[in-house]
Amino acid sequence: MSLMLLILLGLLLAGIAVLIFFKIKGKNIPTTIIVLLGFMTICFTGVYSFLNKTEDYNAYQRLQWQPLNPEQIAPLVEQGYIVFVDIYADWCLPCRANKANVTRREKVVDVLDADNIILMKGNWTEPNPMIENYVGNQGGIGTPFNKVYGPSHPKGIILPVELTINAVFQALDAAK
Repeated sequence: MSLMLLILLGLLLAGIAVLIFFKIKGKNIPTTIIVLLGFMTICFTGVYSFLNKTEDYNAYQRLQWQPLNPEQIAPLVEQGYIVFVDIYADWCLPCRANKANVTRREKVVDVLDADNIILMKGNWTEPNPMIENYVGNQGGIGTPFNKVYGPSHPKGIILPVELTINAVFQALDAAK
């Protein structure tokens, strides 16, 4: 995809150069066309620079999530693990935003992929009494609901509804 954008960008620049050359030689080429192609080049350059970032947008696929099991959290924490809980629903827009902006970002994935972190996910797309009881008992009101447990915080740290990378990192550090 980025190679095609790079080729298109090159063709646009070459086209603009050719049109300017012919305009200088006296051909009747409207300046509006050259300006429009220049604007398109700027737009494509912006798209290309966004897509050409070095972040691996598929890094999240290496995370090993297990289904939420509230009874396993305390024993895992007693063994020294950090447990990151993510309750979401497919229809939940803030849940999707949290995934795109935080939990699927490469630098967050790199931290969550540690051997001492257990990832538990609860899909609340359909009614689920176990998830409903868990969220209610933990002081949550719905989705998204994220909580981090660890040896320093065996009762857990509730994360904000609108996750930030810093909030996740701070909770993980505090839970150690």
